[in-house]
Amino acid sequence: MGATPLEYRLKALIRLGGPLSIADYMAICLGDPEHGYYMARDPFGANGDFVTAPEVSQMFGELVGLWAADIWVQAGRPSPFSLVEIGPGRGTLMLDALRACRIVPGFMAAARVLMVETSPRLAAIQQDRLSRAGHNATWATSTTGIPDGPAIILANEFFDALPVRQFVRVQGIWRERVVGLDADDNLAFGIGPAVLPTTDVPAHLRSADNGSILELAPTAAAIAEQLALRIARSGLALLAIDYGYTETAVGDSFQAVRAHSPVDPLARPGEADLTALVNFEVLHRAATKAGAGVSGPIEQGDFLLNLGLAERAGRLGADKDRATREGIEADVHRLVAAEEMGSLFKAIAFSKPGLLPAGFGR
Repeated sequence: MGATPLEYRLKALIRLGGPLSIADYMAICLGDPEHGYYMARDPFGANGDFVTAPEVSQMFGELVGLWAADIWVQAGRPSPFSLVEIGPGRGTLMLDALRACRIVPGFMAAARVLMVETSPRLAAIQQDRLSRAGHNATWATSTTGIPDGPAIILANEFFDALPVRQFVRVQGIWRERVVGLDADDNLAFGIGPAVLPTTDVPAHLRSADNGSILELAPTAAAIAEQLALRIARSGLALLAIDYGYTETAVGDSFQAVRAHSPVDPLARPGEADLTALVNFEVLHRAATKAGAGVSGPIEQGDFLLNLGLAERAGRLGADKDRATREGIEADVHRLVAAEEMGSLFKAIAFSKPGLLPAGFGR
């Protein structure tokens, strides 16, 4: 099997300008306008490369929708307000959320739906599905396209796709990990010249063993701070659900998935999803700096159960046959069980001071 078109481009860039940072490599593989992974494909579902929580069960999006409606009611039912999803996949979460929110008087009339999507292919799928369901929406390609005023922002598996930088501890110094070319002209990991100042390393990691890898998420921090700042000023809230960890630690979480299986992130660039675990400490710190209220992070399983997932599952299966009820139970297990999505995935909310986002306990 020959090299992918993007592999040829990456090798040319490396020959011209030297090795790429992990962040640059990740950004090109996912977002190249012509050959980027997300630009021209639908990667979701059984026939794609991975399955997200909204694709597991309608209950996920329904509960997220009612979470948003509760925020809206707490804030005094502002009208109009922006209901925004960033990284909305195939539009499944938004469709389920809007269906659930029909029961909340005034919500649908006040909501102005905005989908923030960089992929033309996915935006077309979202537009088709939303319009067929009778919903009007607009699209933006960046979070900077979110209009001023009250907004509820949903971000499910958004932050994990943002580029990360990696640094390797070599002889007591943190050196940047890069992607270059080996002696056989293959893409290969290496160590670049950039050095991370000790002051930028968390104190508890400054004496880490040689060979340890530290991941930094400057893009996630910047976007989180930008969104939290607008929420602190004009409301209403942001809910982010993603897989990750709650405290900064060493470790290599840069990974690739194709056809529901892990693959080498340097193999077949442009044909696999590249992600890294989300550092929720970074999101929490960015939102606090911006002056937003912060709830969580807590495990996805606890969050969904706090919102009433078990009760919703019971109602959904009450008049169904045994096979359907067992399917619903299996979906609940996948969403909340520790060995499935329940523990690895976390939920965090940024909110305008004074609001109390549901699901996080008090």
